Amino acid sequence: MALKKPNVLILLTDDQRFDTIHGLGNKTIETPNLDRLVERGTSFTHAHIPGGTAGAVCMPSRAMLHTGRTLFHLKDKGQQIPPEHITLGEQLQKEGYNCCGIGKWHNGTDSYARSFNDGENIFFGGMWDHWNVPVNDYSPEGRYDSTINYTPSFTTSNDSVVVRAQKINAGQHSTELFSGSALRYIEDYNDDKPFFLYVSYLAPHDPRTMPERFRTMYRPEDMELPANFSAMPVVNYGWSEGRDESLESYPRSPERIKQHIADYYAMISHLDWNVGLLLDALETKGLLKDTIIVLSGDNGLAIGQHGLMGKQNLYEHSIRVPLLISGPGVPAGVRCAQYVYLLDIYPTLCDLCGVPVPHSVEGKSFAPLLKNPNAVIREDLYLAFQSRIRGIKDKRYKLLEYRTEHVKLTQLFDLELDPLEMNNFFDVDGYREISHRLRIRLLQLRDEWEDEAHPTGKHFWDVYRAYEDALTPNPERSPNRKNVAGQAGVGK
Repeated sequence: MALKKPNVLILLTDDQRFDTIHGLGNKTIETPNLDRLVERGTSFTHAHIPGGTAGAVCMPSRAMLHTGRTLFHLKDKGQQIPPEHITLGEQLQKEGYNCCGIGKWHNGTDSYARSFNDGENIFFGGMWDHWNVPVNDYSPEGRYDSTINYTPSFTTSNDSVVVRAQKINAGQHSTELFSGSALRYIEDYNDDKPFFLYVSYLAPHDPRTMPERFRTMYRPEDMELPANFSAMPVVNYGWSEGRDESLESYPRSPERIKQHIADYYAMISHLDWNVGLLLDALETKGLLKDTIIVLSGDNGLAIGQHGLMGKQNLYEHSIRVPLLISGPGVPAGVRCAQYVYLLDIYPTLCDLCGVPVPHSVEGKSFAPLLKNPNAVIREDLYLAFQSRIRGIKDKRYKLLEYRTEHVKLTQLFDLELDPLEMNNFFDVDGYREISHRLRIRLLQLRDEWEDEAHPTGKHFWDVYRAYEDALTPNPERSPNRKNVAGQAGVGK
């Protein structure tokens, strides 16, 4: 008789940075239940997203999680997932899983309907007021065409919008709303089939509001200002007025940033408390030992670092996310520092569950790291934000190239000596050969990822070449021409 496959629970948070878990070194924040996951599983301390092609970085990030596709091989920047991109839920259903989706789904109604055969309190959108989230009941027919009229700024404007929803649970915080649905699913589950339960939170995304007992957990005056805090953006690459950056005025005030940090931590502690309820329910039901639990974030957040508030950049605070995995086949109490992407979770879960990896998946399984945390899955990472920035990161160094119509800048960070990315070593004695090497590899990865076939990539590299050609007497020798990454002129 074949053994039953393990259950899978994915807990995806919104805007949670990698360094916001007490058990992984943040001594200010209180996360006792995330710490439980750290203790009973493996923590991937260098999990990344590759960036984003949209200002709403979470949209392509979530599409990558559910499809295992790379950044430039998504449809509509992840706004939709086409049928040929087989989602994780689709694949698990084929292998006999019951699949339930709860909370935020930012990748179209059709792909949600394909991915799940159960669900509750489904939010189709990016962000909302946590206390009044417009949600949908699960539709067996996959029809999500109900709408509600809503006036976002009723004190300043008569303009209303139409949102895809059936109801609003007025006065119930999103974290508790979604956790309550997950609790009911766990407590009522009595099928012999394994389940895939996907719980997608809106927290700790702004507006950062939470129940009173969590709001008062952290005093702003006790918060430590990050060492790389800046009152103004360190680099102005045309996003200073973009979404997220408008959450705080310029120049950034140290007192205001401390308030933001206190609120951010309070949101995470509130979320942590609700995660504890789910863990307790699994244990009471006798399901905990048979359930693979994945907790991760869709992207990080700056909150004052480098003069930024959001995630629309390629600094560590924005591209690194928490990733905790526990359950059958996962060693307990292990920390793994090898590089993985969020899009690698899909094939890894397939391996852990004994499920075939669909041909449309491009991620790399990091299941081998669970047997040998020193194995190498990815030696370096390709990074991108819109048509503004491209980057590469190896085990020690990160090279960022900013190219817009108004900005030409290269940054080189030595992450071993300078983990907060405060010192630019580009064109500094002793680092020129490193820059040369990373630029060669950047161009190779550009081609491997087919960046230029994407509109944002085409624009970036066109501008990149225009700057280089202006400085190169013979354009045919420009080091940035496609497929000439080995040319001796690169980086000079």
